[in-house]
Amino acid sequence: MSVLDRKLLRDLLRLWAQVLAIALVMACGVATIVTSVGAYRSLDETRSAFYDRYRFATIFAGATRAPLSLGESLARIDGISAIELRIAKSVILDIEGMAEPAAGIVISIPDRGEPSVNRLYLRSGRWPDPARSEVAVLESFAAAHAMVPGSRFSAILNGRKRDLTVAAIVLSPEYIYALGPGDMVPDPRRFGVLYMPRSAIEGIFDMDGAFNDLAARTQRSARLADVTERVDALLKPFGGTGATDRVDQMSHAFLDNELIQLRSMATVIPPIFLFVSAFLVNMILTRLVALEREQVGLMKAVGYRSLEIVWHYAKLTLVIAAIGIAIGSIAGQLLGDGLTSLYADFFSFPFLMFRQSADLYAIAGAISAAAALAGSARAIWSVARLPPAVAMRPPAPTRYRSRTGDGRATVQVSQLTMMAMRHLLRWPVRAVLTTLGISFAVALLITALFSFDSVAYMVDTVFFRTERQDATLSFVSSRGPDALQAAARLPGVLRAEGFRATQVVLRNGHHRRRLMITTIPTNADLARVLDTDLIPVTPPPAGLVVSEHVASLLHLSVGDRMDVTLLEHGGRRAQARVTAIVQSYVGLAVYMHPEALDRMIGDGPRISGVRVALDASRLPDLYSAIKSTPAIGGIALQAVSRTKFRETIEENIGIMTSVYAALAGIITFGVVYNSARIQLSERARELASLRVLGFSRGEVSGVLLTELAVVVASAQPLGWALGTAFSWSVVQGFDSDLFRIPFVIERSTFAVASLVVLAIALLSALIVRRRIDGLDLVRVLKTRD
Repeated sequence: MSVLDRKLLRDLLRLWAQVLAIALVMACGVATIVTSVGAYRSLDETRSAFYDRYRFATIFAGATRAPLSLGESLARIDGISAIELRIAKSVILDIEGMAEPAAGIVISIPDRGEPSVNRLYLRSGRWPDPARSEVAVLESFAAAHAMVPGSRFSAILNGRKRDLTVAAIVLSPEYIYALGPGDMVPDPRRFGVLYMPRSAIEGIFDMDGAFNDLAARTQRSARLADVTERVDALLKPFGGTGATDRVDQMSHAFLDNELIQLRSMATVIPPIFLFVSAFLVNMILTRLVALEREQVGLMKAVGYRSLEIVWHYAKLTLVIAAIGIAIGSIAGQLLGDGLTSLYADFFSFPFLMFRQSADLYAIAGAISAAAALAGSARAIWSVARLPPAVAMRPPAPTRYRSRTGDGRATVQVSQLTMMAMRHLLRWPVRAVLTTLGISFAVALLITALFSFDSVAYMVDTVFFRTERQDATLSFVSSRGPDALQAAARLPGVLRAEGFRATQVVLRNGHHRRRLMITTIPTNADLARVLDTDLIPVTPPPAGLVVSEHVASLLHLSVGDRMDVTLLEHGGRRAQARVTAIVQSYVGLAVYMHPEALDRMIGDGPRISGVRVALDASRLPDLYSAIKSTPAIGGIALQAVSRTKFRETIEENIGIMTSVYAALAGIITFGVVYNSARIQLSERARELASLRVLGFSRGEVSGVLLTELAVVVASAQPLGWALGTAFSWSVVQGFDSDLFRIPFVIERSTFAVASLVVLAIALLSALIVRRRIDGLDLVRVLKTRD
């Protein structure tokens, strides 16, 4: 081992605590890169492989009833490579041991062979026999009810209760994220997907020789807009509801949203840690070079070249980076495995494993090492420029200016406090960077904790101010006004409000969106529309009321006219004026007065479902009645949806908060501890002199701790500002057509974030305080300053 390498080893052993603190901060950046990018790759590549292998559709369309003979014309459309004509119907499921009815959808599959599009992954069992009442069940629903091949349950199919036998447990690329009606997060206990042979299902629903659902795959070179236009033209005479591409498919949209969030995490968080680690490396090397001036001069005097000495200090930087990279890689692997396991529980894939790739670790390592070298560049350059003769002399003493031009002190404070403050003023750049580093820790905690505030506000707005019903009953098809009275007579129903919903395409110039118009009756109480100030409003007798998000997407303002294409009514077009812009955090909300929508459609008063307030003591009677009512195609229970939403969101937020709290703690400890140790090494002689002069340990420690306290306190407001900015960026990252998170940060969130950082800073300061108390006064005073 060369002389310089032995010196490097001694430096590492002497500075082990500071080296470890820097390495841990750097490890956080590496771990974040490995976790987020690795999870992104795992999720994206698993999805792509599942889509390709099981031929996930790129075009979806619905119709009322179209003949199978239309399939030849559809298959001849330029760009379509495969097509599947299916029967898909909403059903009510009656599961033993479950009081409330579950919602479901039953989809036809070929009697023999596999579907040409949206193939099923057979997890267990065998394909259903067309001659028996057998079904294949989506794995998430089967797992929620402990179903295995051979299990039995009942379903209301076309108004008739039938006993079904589970023949197979399957997965589908179409339902990786299976969301039931009225739910904001998946609840596999209350929503299931069933697959039945076509010959069995067409007889039950009187669909012989017909289909009402289309799934098609297109060639890579196909223009999806042209394909969907031709599909629409062929399905229009048969009640076509408008073709859409994969982007609007619910499961795919949620997966895309998750991938966007992972990509944002990989680009926003790691730079924070890399900046802080570069700053810490710069601090420790700058001080080390200052302390070793004489050694550097001596090495140059005896023949060591500047390049050799520069490489020596660069190796010290790279060793620190290597330690951080090693720790970060291991932590990133563990966090990545945990995150992938969480996704495996949340999304229904045949397999999902955290992908380990050498290039990911190499990229994370290279970025971290580059950041560390960038942070140490100034200190290393000073070594190269330091002439031997200058290096052998002690540095010029620090000059402090504490008086104004008239000779009077500007602030009357104790001498010890003045000693602390003048050191801050002498090194303003270091003080500012230290403050910035601590503020990042505060900002990270606020970014994690604000989610609780936003979700609580969102739950209150969605479930208690807007959707205030206990349950929503959806009909198999639209009904006349008498259906509202029939629903009001169901056992346990205290109040009922009908609504109509229809699929449309709204166009404003070249901007267009497919969405649902829902009616809100006058004086509605169970479902309300809130304006941007969260004040209830009633849709006017004419015109559209659109949410802020819809207005933004379509570039709308109050008074604008737009084209409305009624997809469920032959694609007929109408025009409507925007009368108000309101608030909505879920979906693409558009509302109309019932009479206005009835006039636009032109088929008289109709309702698609009923919102109801319930007597909780009579729920079992209501559930029994719903299971025996053929007209009801589904029920969404508001309380259950709210509970499931809270459980899912709070679990995810809890994990994120724990991770962010640990990262913030590491940043705070790394910055405060290193700053304190650097200051202690710089001022050890000064502090020891104070002890010799008779000052107590507490008074001497106060000089150093006062400086730290000022820096930590100054970091709080800056951290609040940065945390607000980071939280806003998170809200924008979550903004999608599916849901939006309100930007809400309570004062308590700022307080908790600051208290956590202050506690960790205090712990770091106490560790340094012990070193101050243990100073060897004789040895320190012998040291040449």
